[in-house]
Amino acid sequence: MSGKLKEVRLRIKSVKSTAQITNAMKLVAAAKLRKATEGIQKMRPYSSKLNYMLSNIVASEEELEIDYAIERPVNNVLLVVVTSDRGLAGSYNSNIIKQARGLMLNEYNSQYEAGNVTVLNLGKKGFEGLKKMDKARYVTDDMDVFTNLSFEESGKIAVKIMNAYADKRYDAVRLVFAKFKNAATQINTDEAYLPIAKPEADESQVSTVDYIYEPEKMKMINLLVPKILKTQLYRVLLDANASEQGARMTSMDQATENAKEMLRDLKIEYNRARQAAITTELTEIVSGAAALENG
Repeated sequence: MSGKLKEVRLRIKSVKSTAQITNAMKLVAAAKLRKATEGIQKMRPYSSKLNYMLSNIVASEEELEIDYAIERPVNNVLLVVVTSDRGLAGSYNSNIIKQARGLMLNEYNSQYEAGNVTVLNLGKKGFEGLKKMDKARYVTDDMDVFTNLSFEESGKIAVKIMNAYADKRYDAVRLVFAKFKNAATQINTDEAYLPIAKPEADESQVSTVDYIYEPEKMKMINLLVPKILKTQLYRVLLDANASEQGARMTSMDQATENAKEMLRDLKIEYNRARQAAITTELTEIVSGAAALENG
């Protein structure tokens, strides 16, 4: 019985240690989440307005050939899959990986079977989860983007993507990521990046937009369009960063609660085992005393 008590004591010690670790991780994630949430909340209105402007420019300047707005038959596809570098974030990474797999096996199945799907991994977990999809090609040069997340670093990645599209290495570029809603909710999203999408037909404002450019029109468009595309990618990375921290905080909070519940059960088990051990010892003492009296 003493062996049983020792085993339960060791388990209680182990679970307490685990609860301390998960609680500490929850607090760290909560601190990072506050900063990440502030970043994405400031970026979204700015990015949304720029995207609206970009769509209007493309729609109103049809006589100009903007490289990033030219639509081609889709033979080669680039999927930009944004995940985290670390785990312990619940189903955050697995949901994004599932979304990317679905695109490869459904919408872009013919391109995938032909070996014409390339995956740009931003975050290490995406590559680990998708590398079994052996008919796709993988680019891992920028997996560590979250180590030093900034507009400058994300801008370099955006330039690589834009140049590859302009050089006709890819005919469509899709972003696969989790859009941040709140700490408990992340919305798995895939959105078109290139070619630049034109506004929906029912957006009547588009046909009446007449931009006045200063200086020369083409010079301004060549400066403005890449900057907007860089901002769009940076907004996606901020969304992903906030989603990761929210998912990790929620996951670690749940793990801490599970550990506390397990501790309650283990303490009950320990008290029962201890009571049984005491009862056994008392029975042995009484039996021994009775044997001496009878002897």
